Amino acid sequence: MPIINRVAALSDEMAAWRHDFHENPELLYEVHRTAGVVADRLREFGCDDVVTGIGRTGVVGVIHGRNSASGKTIGLRADMDALPIVEESGVPYASKSPGLMHACGHDGHTAMLLGAAKYLAETRNFDGTAVLIFQPAEEGGAGGKAMVDDGLMTRWGIQEVYGMHNMPGLPEGHFHMRPGPLLAASDKLEITVHGKGGHGGASPHKAVDSILIGAEIVSALQSIVARNVDPIKTAVISICVFQAGSAANVIPPTATLKGTVRTLDPEVRDLVERRIAEVADGIARAYGGSAETKYTRLYPATINHERETAVAADVARDVVGAERVNDNAAPLMGGEDFAFMLQARPGAFVFLGMGGGEECHHPAYRFNDAILGHGASYWVRLVEKTMPAG
Repeated sequence: MPIINRVAALSDEMAAWRHDFHENPELLYEVHRTAGVVADRLREFGCDDVVTGIGRTGVVGVIHGRNSASGKTIGLRADMDALPIVEESGVPYASKSPGLMHACGHDGHTAMLLGAAKYLAETRNFDGTAVLIFQPAEEGGAGGKAMVDDGLMTRWGIQEVYGMHNMPGLPEGHFHMRPGPLLAASDKLEITVHGKGGHGGASPHKAVDSILIGAEIVSALQSIVARNVDPIKTAVISICVFQAGSAANVIPPTATLKGTVRTLDPEVRDLVERRIAEVADGIARAYGGSAETKYTRLYPATINHERETAVAADVARDVVGAERVNDNAAPLMGGEDFAFMLQARPGAFVFLGMGGGEECHHPAYRFNDAILGHGASYWVRLVEKTMPAG
């Protein structure tokens, strides 16, 4: 079935909600205004329960179907937070908060789920309970984990959980997903190299050059991917910061390297973490210095469950047609904290195509309002198909 007529009729309203969120972006857990607007809307729609403050500033709305004989409860998740980016989109509803921008489409995700909430609260054409999850702090704050740790799944008895994200570059209204790892684990590393300072021109032989050691480490870390990781699998190690020294003729005693690590397989993640420390320490010792490695695990890989991914694909085909659904899409190396929810309950994460335009996290990124109906219809059909009224 195509986009639901009633949902299509909500398009202008959903766009107005999104534009309001876009004008008023908020970071991480400081989404107080956004969460307040969401909670007010859910109450206006007639949700059976609206709870705020889950995972600090998350919002949960509960809608019961006409029947509850199935005993089934599913969760639908949207993220609410923005990014610390100066907006260059040129839209008339651009951010009113200097240095903050909805550059990843979370305003659109929130608007789509609100649209679905309004429809579901009006019709209730399902047998079970829909739990609408509005999450803070996806952009590096692990808000998904915070909500799970705050009892999200157990308090409302959620049995399955589903998420969705827009994707620039994917044709408008197309869906991509896959069972298994869809997005990578996202970790950060920091290596502090300790050498011995000295005069870079007059007596370099008396120093232990932390910059030279750091440069060797940067190059050698790539050997982990090339020679330690199974070539059938994948990993990314990128050093993005190299800080050392303050004068052109002085060898500094320390250097700091910072970077990101992405992996799709938990065993590869363990291997890479171990080898980074071993390589850094070995090279530093070979040059007479030492290296201290700090490896911080951020988000785990987003791993879709097979049955729930099949359900998500069937629903997407109902909404946009089989020719617009790829249920075996290639995984991506971006990170997503919906992974924590998928660790807690079976479910699936999908991408919804936006068409052309700048990538997410770009100052000129523009969300395509034309996909609001696709997203809201997907959420509605997911509820009605997984919990049919009978």
